[in-house]
Amino acid sequence: MVGGVLPCKTMLAAILLFGLISPVCAQSEDQTPEDVAPNDNPERFKWKTALAQSGILLGVQHAGRMVQSKTRRELAGPFWSDYLESTSSIHTWNDEDGIATNYFGHPVMGAVAGYIQIFNDPRGRRLEFDLSSTQYWKSRLKALAWSAAYSTQFEIGPISEASIGNVGKHPPAMAVTDLVVTPLGGFTMILLEDYLDKRFVSRLERCGGMKARVYRIVLNPSRSIANMLRWKRPSYRDNRPL
Repeated sequence: MVGGVLPCKTMLAAILLFGLISPVCAQSEDQTPEDVAPNDNPERFKWKTALAQSGILLGVQHAGRMVQSKTRRELAGPFWSDYLESTSSIHTWNDEDGIATNYFGHPVMGAVAGYIQIFNDPRGRRLEFDLSSTQYWKSRLKALAWSAAYSTQFEIGPISEASIGNVGKHPPAMAVTDLVVTPLGGFTMILLEDYLDKRFVSRLERCGGMKARVYRIVLNPSRSIANMLRWKRPSYRDNRPL
């Protein structure tokens, strides 16, 4: 389950607010991004920053979980035996989460993780939706793999719901849906957001200004969250400055 994730409406409102009052220290979208240092290979995947951004996302999610009494209540007790008991209890498809959490919250989490991979891949971050492009599919399948790794770590890894708060210790708090829907739903959401960005956002944003930023954020929420994780405005685009 996606512990610590804000309700969708609250999260979207926060992203919108951040996008409209972007901090002064954030890079202007009217400038050419200096994404590659002089001595860097422009084709090389940025492992360090991708792992750092994934770590920030992980930290935010676990911090959100810590405000829940059920998480704090399970912190006591023998670590390894509780952890192993939590990870061995996955036997069913559905857990005790609602439909919105499992089939919207999980895919958003998976898409954000996937966009972290895309944004740190110089060959993939400027690609637009194109089902006939082999390069596009290679890029997004790499994002799927990154999302699957992140999701698995978040659910049952060493710094996971199973190890911090022992989600799964009391079945059916953890289920197969947590491991499957997050990456596959996230992959689907990435494709959908890429499609919306190319088909609709690129046209709607011609009005410029605040309206353009709102369109970008509302129609691409996962991309917007991932942008903030790399300290860009939520409405930032690598290939289309505003």
